[in-house]
Amino acid sequence: MKKSLLIFLLGLPFLGYSQSFQVNLQGQKQIAMGGAGTGAALDEASVFFNPGAVSFLKQNGVQAGVSPIFLKTSFRETGSNITEHNKDKIATPVMGYAVFGSPASRLRFGLGIYTPFGGALHWEENWTGKYTVTSLDLRAIFIQPTLSYKITDHIGVGAGLVYSLGHVDLRRAVPLTLNNGETGTAKLEGTSKDFGWNAGIYVETISGVSIGVTHRSQVNAAIKNGDATFNVPDALISSFPTKFNATLPLPATSTIGFGIYPSEKTTLLFDVNWVHWSKYKNLSFDYDNNSRIADTRSPRNYHDAAALRLGVQNQATTKLVLRAGIGYAFTPVGKGYVTPEVPDADRLLLSAGVGYKASENFSVDLSFLYENVKTRSETNIETNLSGAFKTLAYIPGIALTYKW
Repeated sequence: MKKSLLIFLLGLPFLGYSQSFQVNLQGQKQIAMGGAGTGAALDEASVFFNPGAVSFLKQNGVQAGVSPIFLKTSFRETGSNITEHNKDKIATPVMGYAVFGSPASRLRFGLGIYTPFGGALHWEENWTGKYTVTSLDLRAIFIQPTLSYKITDHIGVGAGLVYSLGHVDLRRAVPLTLNNGETGTAKLEGTSKDFGWNAGIYVETISGVSIGVTHRSQVNAAIKNGDATFNVPDALISSFPTKFNATLPLPATSTIGFGIYPSEKTTLLFDVNWVHWSKYKNLSFDYDNNSRIADTRSPRNYHDAAALRLGVQNQATTKLVLRAGIGYAFTPVGKGYVTPEVPDADRLLLSAGVGYKASENFSVDLSFLYENVKTRSETNIETNLSGAFKTLAYIPGIALTYKW
């Protein structure tokens, strides 16, 4: 029994972050263009995509947006003809940006609030993998004050300090039976407050092509004195932990992006992201009570993974802009490490959107992103949960912008 409980706790509580759950929903224009935006000075969301491009924005502005995630995940256990599905829960990554300072000045200022990691996945309480997870709610909100400086008329650099606010709530069934005949449960919940940085350079070449290079640092999300709540038989409760500590590296991302301008009305963007997942070798936990649960060091052995993003924007009229994009992201999760917290595999991304300029100062941008995560059949090396996962995501989005 002690061994089974140890295996049960090996993956807690950050798997939702580690399973390539990087949320690329930081700007509606960029989402509509496949997530590309590093190589162009598009709008206030450059605070995230490339701080070096902020000094090239022609106006100051404030932007706020949201992108609800509708996630559809299914699981079929090996040897079974029954397909199980996640519950309908919506995660709502938010984004907000402000750019200020004289557009004629070489120095500009920016502020960004965005959600680069997060999500919600809820299974039925008695599904096949209930001892692995029944629900996961998590978020990491980054706050980024930024400075951007135009070194020359064609080169800009910028950097911002990142303050990360994280929260996780993970629940599972416990292989113990309560006095009323129900299965025991566990809930691990905690918060983190950490720091990182985001820096970039933006160059307008003599050929008319713009180039951006950025690096967003790793953030070590550390939960200290998180709450561990176990609903187990009263006779055993004193032997279970009530607190835990854990640290997970939220991976750094390096990006190179290109902006190509075939005409005054058309923009093509292409980004290549390299996410440094290989820093995530293992997941360790320190519990305050080891009578029944020992401290753990669980191997993950992720590898670095790339994403390719291509988008197009066309100024159809003086008020209307049309956008479309495509992308492909490679999974960092190796064979034997897939879990139902966030089942991961290579994924195809398709997007589209429109922008409407309602007045000289006010505009609205809409986007829609479709993600098709490939079917993946795996047997987890720790829990032995074996079967096929399939995930689809439907993500509409809206942003309102005021410029002056």
